[in-house]
Amino acid sequence: MAVTVETLEKLERRITLTLAADDVSREVDARLKKLSRTIKADGFRPGKVPMSVVTQRYGYSVHYEVMNDRIGQAFNDSANGAKLRVAGAPKITQKEAAPAGELQFDATFEVYPEVLIGELSGVEVERASSDVTDVAIDRTIDILRKQRRSFAQRSASDGAAETDRVTIDFEGKIDGEPFSGGKADAFQFIIGEGQMLAQFDQAVRGMKVGESKTFALAFPADYHGKDVAGKEADFMVTMKKVEAQHLPAVDDAFIRSLGIADGSGAGLRADVKKNLEREVKARLLSRNKSAAMDALLKVVSLELPKALVEDEVGRLLASAREDLKKRGVKDADKAEIPLEIFTPQAERRVRLGLAVGELVRLHKLQAKPEQLQAHIEELSQSYERPTDVMSWYLGDRQRMAEVEAVVIENNVTQHILGQVKVNDKALAFDELMNA
Repeated sequence: MAVTVETLEKLERRITLTLAADDVSREVDARLKKLSRTIKADGFRPGKVPMSVVTQRYGYSVHYEVMNDRIGQAFNDSANGAKLRVAGAPKITQKEAAPAGELQFDATFEVYPEVLIGELSGVEVERASSDVTDVAIDRTIDILRKQRRSFAQRSASDGAAETDRVTIDFEGKIDGEPFSGGKADAFQFIIGEGQMLAQFDQAVRGMKVGESKTFALAFPADYHGKDVAGKEADFMVTMKKVEAQHLPAVDDAFIRSLGIADGSGAGLRADVKKNLEREVKARLLSRNKSAAMDALLKVVSLELPKALVEDEVGRLLASAREDLKKRGVKDADKAEIPLEIFTPQAERRVRLGLAVGELVRLHKLQAKPEQLQAHIEELSQSYERPTDVMSWYLGDRQRMAEVEAVVIENNVTQHILGQVKVNDKALAFDELMNA
């Protein structure tokens, strides 16, 4: 039977679904009879509950299920018959007037757009590269030492200095009035590590245990605390304790504690370099992938299906609420979060997803088995038992789907970089890591 598809506007379509009322009634009766064989009701033996009782208790829900199933099947059959690629779920509304013995519904929905990809050869893309230097290795070893450092209390005559851990009481006031977050007792921080604003950090240097001082501090205009941003406060600080840090020596014991079996300095540096190279590779891939996708968006032309954007906004909202929960925000599920803040990101994701899908189709950029295997092997190398990690991936379809998506994105990235005008740029290690 031919399906009539009505075009409403742009991607929106409408088709009419028709169900035979008798068919629906027969299906409802059949399901209720099947249900009656297993349900339990007070005063009746299993399988002996009267149909009138079954219908009274379950008739509405069974009728709802049958209608959902029948409408869903009718819509799928109609959409497939018309060779439509439906974007998102249809909106179903029952028509008031229908021929006798029939139930009719309007299904309003969107279809996937035509995706037109223009010429990439005229687009310029910056491709970053970076190397792991000896300085970067030395700095990373210093970080490892700091992670295992200890502190010992200084004598009362020693003033607080760079790298010391200090314990202080402080109170700040703006125009003579206390402000939220401006007071603390027995507060600890390490001088020179950027844990406090520079003026605060500088003010406590040289202070001795038992000493108090006052100083003015100007909060930056972009300070995260909006109530005090751009304002000047007066702080009173009392030094309670000063502790000097002690870094472990880079000896055999220290090196072995990091999992380097031979305890050698060369082994430590080689291991650190390997890990840094892995991190550099991942960051470069992410950066260059983003640049490639930006280039693709410059040449793609399509209409955005509203339904897909709405679905993506819903996913971003759910992710934001989950993030709030992890941060300990009370009633995160009820927090008022305006949906419009997610719209630009959702639109970009949908546009990019459609463009990438078209590029994959046109140029056969699907993930090959050997690529999936190679990617899993690379992922597993950063773990102590690589074979277990590989089995963990290979044994789960969802995890493999995630791997496949990454490999496809990598294929698309390489394809785009092979088409555009590439400007290679060498980044310093610090510039890449701090980006």
